Amino acid sequence: MILQKLRSPKNWVMLLSICLLFSNCKKDITSTAGSSSLELTLSLPVNTYNYSHLALPAYLLSSVIQGQINIANSNTVTDNGATLGRVLFYEKNLSKTQTISCGSCHQQSNAFSDTIVLSKGFAGGLTARNTMTLMNTAYYPDGKYFWDERANTLEIQVLAPVQNVVEMGMTLDSMVSRLQHLSYYPSLFTKAFGDPAITSDRVSLALAQFLRSIVSYQSKFDIGRQSLPTPAPPLDQVAFSNFTAQENRGKQLFFSPQLANCAACHGTETFTAAKPQNNGLDLVSVDLGVGGITGLPQQVGNFKVPSLKNIALTAPYMHDGRFTSLDQVVEHYSTGIQANRNLSGPLRNPDGTPRLLNLSADDKAALVAFLNTLTDTNITSDIKYSDPFIK
Repeated sequence: MILQKLRSPKNWVMLLSICLLFSNCKKDITSTAGSSSLELTLSLPVNTYNYSHLALPAYLLSSVIQGQINIANSNTVTDNGATLGRVLFYEKNLSKTQTISCGSCHQQSNAFSDTIVLSKGFAGGLTARNTMTLMNTAYYPDGKYFWDERANTLEIQVLAPVQNVVEMGMTLDSMVSRLQHLSYYPSLFTKAFGDPAITSDRVSLALAQFLRSIVSYQSKFDIGRQSLPTPAPPLDQVAFSNFTAQENRGKQLFFSPQLANCAACHGTETFTAAKPQNNGLDLVSVDLGVGGITGLPQQVGNFKVPSLKNIALTAPYMHDGRFTSLDQVVEHYSTGIQANRNLSGPLRNPDGTPRLLNLSADDKAALVAFLNTLTDTNITSDIKYSDPFIK
């Protein structure tokens, strides 16, 4: 009976259609399974986020600010390159025990810094210094990184924690091998570099692109600054309409050469410094800082000056995390500067003694209020800088 029905041309057509339907279904399922490794592991947009053409205000596009940008080896930021860098930044396979990533110590909610004095490595060991914020890393004019500036470029810096015996405990060869066995990377490397080859050089390039894209420009200070022309009049001599009286007083103190003069070391509008400084934390430097790398006595106790953008979110402060609040930081400059032999010039009186600010309680509170205007919660909550791995 069945054979007789199958002999019918009409039924043969029906049977063939059913077979083709199942065949196509199987093809779709297989295709989906083959391409969904990335989709099941990572939450990435169909169209990449914008990392390369940020909507920066005019004053951050001035020749002075643009002249601070350090781009090594023509490694300009691209959307696909920074996307790959974002994934690598949060990739726990970069650590020996597959338990921590760069983002474990550089937490977005804390302006890409850590909340503890010394960060914990892959085996629970502690780092030698406090985790520095990654805000505005593109705007260091000398292009050197780490507190002691031992990395001459950002591209060198990003691979150092991976190889550090305390932090992530890997070799570059083992890192590359790990990444080569992860199915979601070939397409990401192809988009970023044109082919799927995974190398340590490409890892460093992508990570550096992601970090350079982390630029703060939407704080209360930025909003006030946008109301002024470029170049602006001296910022200690003009009030921002969106500031309180206390915040404007703090801004006056910060930028005035005659008053607190914080701008001498944090003077650009990205709030970074052109070179390392000694801010008189200790009479005798226990940590040699830059001098420990260069061997130059005049640089002992000098340290890189990170950007102050989002400073209210990056406690504890200083290279050793000794201060737990901005009030303590301001108090140091008011009454606590030590006469270190390498104390930076702006912190010295004409006779060489420490220039203690001896601020009033109101002025100390005003400085802290101003520092809080540098908080940019847009960047600390922006999804394009967040962990893309699906938990």
